Amino acid sequence: MPSSRRQVAGAGLLFAGNGATFAALLPWYPLLTRELRLGPAEFGLIVACFAVGAILSSTLPAPLIRRFGPLPVCVALTSVLAAAVAAAAWAPTGALLALCLFAAGFADAVVDVAQNVVGLRAQTRAGRPVLSSMHALWSLGGVAGGAVATAAAASGVDMWVHLVPAGVVGVVAVGVGPWLVGPMDAPSGEAPPHADRRLRRWAPVLRAVLPLVVIAVAGTMLEDVANNWAALSAVELGGVEAGAAGIAFTVVIGSQCIGRFTGDALIHRFGRAAVARSGGALVAAGGLGIVSGQSGLFFAGLAAVGLGCATLVPSALTAASRVPGLAEGTGVMIVSWLMRLGFLGTSPLVGAIADGAGLRAAMLVLMLTGVAVLLLGRHLGGGDEAPPAP
Repeated sequence: MPSSRRQVAGAGLLFAGNGATFAALLPWYPLLTRELRLGPAEFGLIVACFAVGAILSSTLPAPLIRRFGPLPVCVALTSVLAAAVAAAAWAPTGALLALCLFAAGFADAVVDVAQNVVGLRAQTRAGRPVLSSMHALWSLGGVAGGAVATAAAASGVDMWVHLVPAGVVGVVAVGVGPWLVGPMDAPSGEAPPHADRRLRRWAPVLRAVLPLVVIAVAGTMLEDVANNWAALSAVELGGVEAGAAGIAFTVVIGSQCIGRFTGDALIHRFGRAAVARSGGALVAAGGLGIVSGQSGLFFAGLAAVGLGCATLVPSALTAASRVPGLAEGTGVMIVSWLMRLGFLGTSPLVGAIADGAGLRAAMLVLMLTGVAVLLLGRHLGGGDEAPPAP
């Protein structure tokens, strides 16, 4: 069996390829909204189609992973994601753009669970927290994909000239990951598939996962604002030209990447709960900076939000994989599915507030999200990990 370090590296490459693939589209949003003449509310509904697609596919990961294994699932569905992202370049209407985002979300939800299962198995074998670092590689892939897309948009390159090669690169990266990971058996002690069917009552499970879902929703809500609204808010609140607005996305995803690379060591020392609650406070402060009306504080606030939300989703998924009575993939799938249900309303909510009261008022959602994490972070528990698998 490959070494634990090689498995961790291979799993990280899956995350990086996934992050780069979808990030290649995000800096083009300001230009797309201008070309398609989309208002804030309409844009919010269109980007929410990504979450709709994700929700509709959220019951597929566990059976697909059991049938084919997480690695083939990652490669196959990343190919679908890349095709959907590239197709957005040819969308002549908001409806067709929504269809592309729906397909991208449908594929991404399956990839998300599969790559996290790979990461959790590598983490168990390594015997120390590594999942935040893998999510950091997702952020690093997003930084690279977003930076290249921003440069392409600012230089006047046609969107399809950038998105098609970017999709190919993402698929190649994800394809190399399984070669590095090698054979990867499910961890010993994982509940067998039929354990889910023996579960008589879902109420105890829901009580266990509900706080994790709220924290995960908070993490994805913050990522959604970075993905879909950072570039637009940079134009309106930060005084940045539309062609260079992708720098706001890069600031958030870059600071998130730093927070995730350092997060595993912090979790190992202080525990998941303490790190998450500190992150919530940082997000709340960052939200105030974003709405301050000062360019310097705006970008400092974006960086604070990225740092603060860095460990939220990895910590919630780690805790979800240990819910008693559920198979590893099912615990992650449940939290991911409920997380995406909450995620569905984020962009329409921000868009509705922006239409009624302006984008500055809509960005106050960040501050409220940080406060919620600060209050609920204690449910994540400590940072201890299972010993290495034999």
